[in-house]
Amino acid sequence: MTTAQETLVGNDVNLAAQLLGAGKLVAIPTETVYGLAANMFCEDAVNQIFSVKQRPATNPLIAHIHSVESLTGIVTDIPQKAAMLMQAFWPGPLTLLLPKNQQVPNVVTAGMPNVAVRMPNHPLTLALLKKVGFPLVAPSANPYTYISPTNALHVKKMLNGKIPYVLDGGPCTKGIESTIVGFKDGVPAMYRMGAINMEDIENVIGKITLAITEKAIAPGMHIKHYSPITPLVVSNNLEQDILKYRNHNIGVITYNSYTPLLPHEQQLLLSEDNDFKTAGANLYAAMHTMDGKGYDLIIARKFPQAGIGLALNDRLNRAKAT
Repeated sequence: MTTAQETLVGNDVNLAAQLLGAGKLVAIPTETVYGLAANMFCEDAVNQIFSVKQRPATNPLIAHIHSVESLTGIVTDIPQKAAMLMQAFWPGPLTLLLPKNQQVPNVVTAGMPNVAVRMPNHPLTLALLKKVGFPLVAPSANPYTYISPTNALHVKKMLNGKIPYVLDGGPCTKGIESTIVGFKDGVPAMYRMGAINMEDIENVIGKITLAITEKAIAPGMHIKHYSPITPLVVSNNLEQDILKYRNHNIGVITYNSYTPLLPHEQQLLLSEDNDFKTAGANLYAAMHTMDGKGYDLIIARKFPQAGIGLALNDRLNRAKAT
């Protein structure tokens, strides 16, 4: 009986490029979360992603590129407003749904006509993309529906022995996934709330709607996602819910202040003030930490429904979904 080889962690871009060129998977850092990367044009490697993550083939992947010029090899058209958003936010946490060309394997897009693509804002991964010379598809480097990883140790803990290498680029600075914008007949719509909020998008291209669809036509649209194993409650009234579940062993995720109803040791403070960008960067790490403490229940304080708070509440609501 053979045992799986331990996953290595390091910052060797050359080794990561060699592995990817050989059709292997490598976890890569981005400003949002760590991704599980494969050569987009190697269908065997792409299929490994679905197998390792136990991700359904109906859930499309995001292609990562290092330059706007790289788009010519994978898309057939760039709407004017898409070009404006690239100019404003790339490299950065913005994914665009664009019509794919015939080179993009159907497995990448779940058989749909658009490919999700972005340019990540992380120096190691941009250097890696330049070195390999092909786009990388890279969903979050975690088992399907579990909490996304925001540092290399999260990946190692979840995928050890299943992939050969984690490219360690330190903790993710944004901490939640990219915003996804698509275009139907040139009209923009937001398919996933993320690290760039709707107001920032609208400041560049004008009014944008929130896409409502039952089918997951973009990554991250499944109802259950980003979930700890420990049951999670999203709370509008933290003290009331702590009292409601007082017979349980509770861990609390909150921001700007601790609740006096529990010892500080049972609470994680995402930010000391109302800096929700800091809170967002710390959210998944807090969920990983709380999930490892053996609590009966995690209670997360809901964010104000404005700006990035909308995206953070979206993640919390998906984390509690059953």
